[in-house]
Amino acid sequence: MKKAVLTLSIALASLFAANAYAQKDVPGEGRAAPSAKATQAEKDAAKQARKAEGSATAKTASMADDQPSSAGKAKVASKTDKEQAKAKRKTEGAEAAKGPKLPN
Repeated sequence: MKKAVLTLSIALASLFAANAYAQKDVPGEGRAAPSAKATQAEKDAAKQARKAEGSATAKTASMADDQPSSAGKAKVASKTDKEQAKAKRKTEGAEAAKGPKLPN
């Protein structure tokens, strides 16, 4: 019983000792200076500045840059063109499946 209590007390002491030294101000590595909270007027002014900058950017940005390259393309192939292309692919696939003839 004494050994269990001794072991448990040493383990608890080591846990508390680690927390005691966890956050310590080292010379040259002090904590950051506390800053004052922003007032509502400052927050509103910053919001208006961000809004103005965003709207100016939106007006000058080119919309063509944002769209994918496939957007707005007209369909060129007719139904007969599609059927011909499908038949061509089918014959090429059949020839490729046969493979080259090997000499015996």
